[in-house]
Amino acid sequence: MNPTTPSPDVEPVWRPALVLFVLLSLITGLLYPFVVTGVAQAVFPHQANGSLIEREGQAVGSTLIGQPFAQAGHFWGRPSATGPMAYNGSASGGSNLGPNHPALAEAAKARIDALRAADPDNAAPVPVDLITASASGLDPHISLAGARYQVARVARARGLAPDAVNALVDQHTETSLFGFLGEARVNVLALNLALDALRP
Repeated sequence: MNPTTPSPDVEPVWRPALVLFVLLSLITGLLYPFVVTGVAQAVFPHQANGSLIEREGQAVGSTLIGQPFAQAGHFWGRPSATGPMAYNGSASGGSNLGPNHPALAEAAKARIDALRAADPDNAAPVPVDLITASASGLDPHISLAGARYQVARVARARGLAPDAVNALVDQHTETSLFGFLGEARVNVLALNLALDALRP
């Protein structure tokens, strides 16, 4: 027998590879996503569907993605560095500017100037999260300090008592996870929706 000719009883090398490929494709491409999606929809349906916030049957946003607010009567969120528009969920990312880059300093100064112009009587230091974008550019939260800084401006624009606005901030403050992971934060969209529901 020619030594280069495979024996008839030797299984071709490609057959087990093909079987394994098909089997893994079925498991990882169909079965696993089906099971994970089913469990998520059964146990965490709100989170699995994007953590959407609805008003009168219409989705107005997500608790996971920030939105731009510019009116004096709304709390402002963290700046967003996504393009071509702010809080673009399909282009998540930061500015990638180094701490010594002049463009970063100019952007921070412009944000400070805008905050000062909107509330000239506020001489408190501007919290850093109100002038710097997060790494994702989509952060829906601000720090408790960032919310407190804006209370006087929001209260004045809406004709509300600052204590009432502060109480609303307290109601929408999320504490650290397990009491020690992260810091207290406020979801800007949820807070602004609660503000819009008030009648001054």
